[in-house]
Amino acid sequence: MAGSRDVVPRSVVVGAAGVVLGAGLVLLGGRAVLKRQAAVARRRIGKPLGEEALDADRVWARRFDGPPLEFVVLGDSIAAGLGAERRKDTLGARLAKGLARAERRPVRLRTAAIVGSESSVLAAQVDALPADYRPDAAVIVVGGNDITHRVPVPTSVAHLEEAIVRLRARGAVVVVGTCPDLGALRPVPQPLRALGSRLSRQLADAQAVVAARTGARAVSLGRAVGPFFVTQPDEMFSLDRFHPSALGYRRTAEALLPSLLAELASAREDAVSPR
Repeated sequence: MAGSRDVVPRSVVVGAAGVVLGAGLVLLGGRAVLKRQAAVARRRIGKPLGEEALDADRVWARRFDGPPLEFVVLGDSIAAGLGAERRKDTLGARLAKGLARAERRPVRLRTAAIVGSESSVLAAQVDALPADYRPDAAVIVVGGNDITHRVPVPTSVAHLEEAIVRLRARGAVVVVGTCPDLGALRPVPQPLRALGSRLSRQLADAQAVVAARTGARAVSLGRAVGPFFVTQPDEMFSLDRFHPSALGYRRTAEALLPSLLAELASAREDAVSPR
């Protein structure tokens, strides 16, 4: 017969079972709350902007001499420029104009980004580029839809890594704007907004690691422009309070442009003095 020290009192067993059951109920209740809040957020945001961004693809800054610098933007609705009311205010156009001014040459913009894309769609966006297309520079902004659709971080960054490798194989320098902080989205109620903020930061950190590992440069949009969206929501967001406004895209482009120029300068140095 077992000694008395091996006998667990029935009250302890019942108490432990109660704790486990209570925790399970809290978890289920929490999930139910988050599900309801997600539905509320979807109703509040809606789709007043539609699902098509303005077409900003063209050669920008034709006043400069020389062959155009080839520039491609991939990713989701932010990369596509949804929310901008004029094509010159889209993210791609703002970056193209900034590149042209700094490089003193025209820039041909190609937008491969698609509204609503998750990271898994990056492969199709690269596939859609002409086989002989050789971009000088590429910007990828993606991740927000991975968070809202609960894509595991390892799965998300694996798709990003593949896209970076393929773009670099075409000769492009690559800059990644990491996942924005979804905690800035006021239409999303708490605690869902706080959860979105935490998950988006985790994904952004993982994206930065992958970018560094594959020879790209990462820019933390959450840190660089996130505070502006938090403190100036009326100015930084478009009418759906979800996508950037013209000012929001300007701030985002200003955050990305220095890294883009630095990568191009580094590529030129490597071409002159191969390591």
